[in-house]
Amino acid sequence: MTRICFLTSADMMKDRPGARDDWFEFDLEFGALSKACAADGISLEACIWDQPFDASVYDGFMVGTVWDYPPKLELFLDTLDRLHEIAPVYNSPALVRWNIEKTYLRALDEVGAPSIPTLWADKADADAIAAGFDRFGGDKIVVKPLVGGGAWRQALIKKGEALPAADELPLGACLIQPFLPGVPEDGEYSMIFFGGRFSHALNKRPKSGDYRVQSLYGATEVRWEPSEADLALAREVLSAARSITGEDEFLYARVDMVRGLTGGLVVMELEIIEPYLYPEQGPEMGAVFVEALKDKLA
Repeated sequence: MTRICFLTSADMMKDRPGARDDWFEFDLEFGALSKACAADGISLEACIWDQPFDASVYDGFMVGTVWDYPPKLELFLDTLDRLHEIAPVYNSPALVRWNIEKTYLRALDEVGAPSIPTLWADKADADAIAAGFDRFGGDKIVVKPLVGGGAWRQALIKKGEALPAADELPLGACLIQPFLPGVPEDGEYSMIFFGGRFSHALNKRPKSGDYRVQSLYGATEVRWEPSEADLALAREVLSAARSITGEDEFLYARVDMVRGLTGGLVVMELEIIEPYLYPEQGPEMGAVFVEALKDKLA
């Protein structure tokens, strides 16, 4: 039997000390994928990425819900390199390195992907934030670390108000973007692909008074049917990423888009490292995933 290791983090295990409040997302995602794999003769097995396990028994490794890596980035990347010497890692360590820093958004913008205006700064200090307000106008900006996810060390800053505490801001280099009213009004749109095949899409809406679209912050998700134009736009983003990186089809990819300042969809994130795949909005996703995985294993 083919054995694939699904890499996760200890804090996604509900019975472990320090479990995240969104641990259930591991259960939902892994449950859906492992069931579909088992039906096709593939054993998908969960392993905690930074704890000892016998890697030699696996035919491949899938970067899954490894959501504790930002503070231990070097160890995370070294671990993927080590595993890749044993069997293929999906998505590849090279692709992870490209996508793990949000500077990839600049690369996508440079080849014409619809993008959010962005100021890149070495530090989230008062001068950089003032420059952000000068650049974009308006009374709100969002500051994000170059490496991170789930709104970790991300801050919404209002003009004229005191800056957040240092431990609430990015540790180092960051990106600064205008606050988009479309996020609280319309939410974020995600289109999920496996091996280039469209699986499903959803609309993530923040709770009232917030702008963050993660379940940790009370956001909700509903299935969404994208138009052909929406899908074409997402495919253009994937094609641009493949062209830039020289990689073939990604095992998985999630294209996150929001309404920009002019009303059209723009790229919020291209998630090809460890995105949550929203199985509740895509009950058929397991079969699409397995076909993409079999293509990779062939």
